[in-house]
Amino acid sequence: MAKDVSFDIVSNVDRPEVSNAVQQAQKEIGTRFDFKNSKSSITLDEEKITLVSDDDFKLKNVVEILESKLVKRQVSLRFFEYGKIQSAAGDTVRQEVKLLQGISVDKAKQIHKMIRDSKIKVTASIQGDNLRVAGKNKDDLQAVIALLRKEDVGIELQFINYR
Repeated sequence: MAKDVSFDIVSNVDRPEVSNAVQQAQKEIGTRFDFKNSKSSITLDEEKITLVSDDDFKLKNVVEILESKLVKRQVSLRFFEYGKIQSAAGDTVRQEVKLLQGISVDKAKQIHKMIRDSKIKVTASIQGDNLRVAGKNKDDLQAVIALLRKEDVGIELQFINYR
């Protein structure tokens, strides 16, 4: 009897890399001439990054600096959801950037339906904020991975625990 093989589909941001990118961006903002005497800052919390600057133009520059540091550290920008720019105390503007962790129920259902509609002989099950895909044939699992890499589901996916 053939043993089932499986893998998990997850969407987890690499927290240490995000933290390093934020620190690098803060350092660059501190040394750049165009940010001299500016109230620009970046702070990282558990669930979000808060960007503060003097005006919309400088805030856009802060976002560009942060995104360039994230890209250099190979952190996908799909892990971030940008909030509205709000005016804050002391003539500054603030923007919150939410860190997207895990796969939402809606996205999980969408991915599950895509796998089911593909007619590949595997079973997918939603387990909390990730999905487990199991099948009898490793080639079928490879086909599912190829399908999901080709399709755009709107979030960054990783494939782990392949056994």
